[in-house]
Amino acid sequence: MKVLVLHGPNLNLLGSRNPALYGSETLEEINARLQEVARARGVALETRQTNLEGELVTWLQSGEHDAVVINPGGYAHSSVAIRDAMEICRQRGTPVVEVHLSNVHDREAFRQRLITAGRASGVIAGFGPLSYELGLEAAIRLAATPGPQTARREGA
Repeated sequence: MKVLVLHGPNLNLLGSRNPALYGSETLEEINARLQEVARARGVALETRQTNLEGELVTWLQSGEHDAVVINPGGYAHSSVAIRDAMEICRQRGTPVVEVHLSNVHDREAFRQRLITAGRASGVIAGFGPLSYELGLEAAIRLAATPGPQTARREGA
């Protein structure tokens, strides 16, 4: 099984950007821990980070992985393109788990609206770097389970 972890804009600054909100762990430390979890589960893991919306879309469209974990960062509140690319993944049976370090529901009103979340298999938020580990575990389990990835409303 191959899982892709995508880190969106500004996540390259983890550890130095607002550590009171996002924690003191760097992206490299988070990725190293995710690699340990993946190895223990016998999963090949690829991690990528970009500040560019189009790159995230291209990587989601690639179809090279059995599951995706994505932290779209600020694009979660604004990117229809990423939302559509997540839907493409779902249509081909690839689970997409959206993660956020902070509890977005305890933040500014504009951050509480996640337009990408409606096309995710599920969303994990508010657990700091642990959000990624929980998201990885969920993605692995979803990819290993045949059938629909989540219950969905028609037209949602």
